[in-house]
Amino acid sequence: MHNLSYCLLAAFLITVYIRTGSSTDEFKHETAAKRSPYETTKVPSMSQKKKPHVPIQDQSYRYTPDWESLDSRPLPLWYDEAKFGIFIHWGVFSVPSFGSEWFWINWQGSKNPKYVEFMKKNYPPGFTYPEFGPMFTAEFFDPEQWAEILKSSGAKYIVLTSKHHEGFTLWPSKYSWNWNAVDVGPKRDLVGDLANAIRNNTDLKFGLYHSLYEWFHPLYVKDKDNNWNTQDFVKSKTMPELYEIVNKYQPSVIWSDGDWEPNDKYWNSTDFIAWLYNDSPVKKEVVVNDRWGSGTTCKHGDIYTCTDRFNPGTLQPHKWENCFTIDRKSWGFRRNAMLSDYFSTPDLIKEMVTTISCGGNMLLNVGPTHYGQIPPIYEERLRQIGGWLRINGEAIYGSRPWIFQNDTRTPEIWYTKGKGSKELFISDPVYAIILEWPKSGVIELTAPTTTGSTRVTFLGYAGAVKWTLSAPGIRVSFPSKSKVSNDWAWVLRLDNLRY
Repeated sequence: MHNLSYCLLAAFLITVYIRTGSSTDEFKHETAAKRSPYETTKVPSMSQKKKPHVPIQDQSYRYTPDWESLDSRPLPLWYDEAKFGIFIHWGVFSVPSFGSEWFWINWQGSKNPKYVEFMKKNYPPGFTYPEFGPMFTAEFFDPEQWAEILKSSGAKYIVLTSKHHEGFTLWPSKYSWNWNAVDVGPKRDLVGDLANAIRNNTDLKFGLYHSLYEWFHPLYVKDKDNNWNTQDFVKSKTMPELYEIVNKYQPSVIWSDGDWEPNDKYWNSTDFIAWLYNDSPVKKEVVVNDRWGSGTTCKHGDIYTCTDRFNPGTLQPHKWENCFTIDRKSWGFRRNAMLSDYFSTPDLIKEMVTTISCGGNMLLNVGPTHYGQIPPIYEERLRQIGGWLRINGEAIYGSRPWIFQNDTRTPEIWYTKGKGSKELFISDPVYAIILEWPKSGVIELTAPTTTGSTRVTFLGYAGAVKWTLSAPGIRVSFPSKSKVSNDWAWVLRLDNLRY
């Protein structure tokens, strides 16, 4: 009874705080408004510890809540073979849909003049951010339609923002009273509806993003004032939410964020991950990233994200992920975006190819509208990538890095190594992905070393490919472009190379 009273009192105080907003005097924590370091950090040095890509065999093994033990867990194979996923940034920030998903902190935290002027021109005096909540209506949200669009992209998993730094949960969380998608706005369980649609209509894995911290939550502010020596926010908000979404929705990915102020000890991160690996309903297949407290990024977790839009261009010693946006300037939907702000389909395919060649996965972000639609420009990009993958997917799905990632002489050529044949003495195929059509009609590959039985085929072209030996490598004559099935990033399959 005592615990129930405490929870009700905390919920009441949080709600009062949310409804009244934060005045200039109340916002004393300017450092809390700092932009995510992942937006600007240069390519970091990745931990040299390599997580094995082997199945989890000993289910009786118990992981202990320390990084040495947790980092020894093998990476679930499904993730490495998937290669391509879709990130979805959706929340109350989709209502103003101006600037970026960091709208609230830019407006009321750092007092960015652009955001202040936007609010002054378009909303009445005294308007508070929580008043955007009822405007997050999602009236056109059709989870089956979303599932069809996401499946058409060729992606193998999705990651939905269950809660961003604003604290609004897209599920009816018991720990976010009156600041969730059932109490406010859509009046429906957005996480549950999408999870069911994905699982009932596709073979995609369903994952969830979750922000550890919340910009203006009074308990987080209090813990910060106490120099992180108290954990009221962690114990009453962050960790209960994480256990709740795992038990309720059983996500295959937990994508943590908002970790850059206190360390993982404050967040109790290793305790949670040990439970996730040992006892959770997704213990056999769940994958976690590396954002679990300051100092953990690029060092701990099943996959490393290191920075936003991380693409080092070289082979890395640990499994990593490039979370990348279609909109160059934002993760959430922006009403003020220009056509030039969106990456083209060839740009996105190039990002995918270079990422996967170097051993990473690409998690490509879309930002739906507050009324629940994936905007047509995002849908177009996803369907076009899916069309490319239907022709060239054997060079992507289940592939591994080859001994060369790109060609040393001819630019814009990247390599992957395929699964190959189960037949004895048949080598794994190597794929050369050519990002620019050769003006001369002939491409030179200097990396491959041939044998007497080497074969060259062109994916998406039914005819024979003409090629000759060169010193070093091979020279390949391209067919007429009109006879090739796709418009971007052409793939040569090379069988029976020397290595």
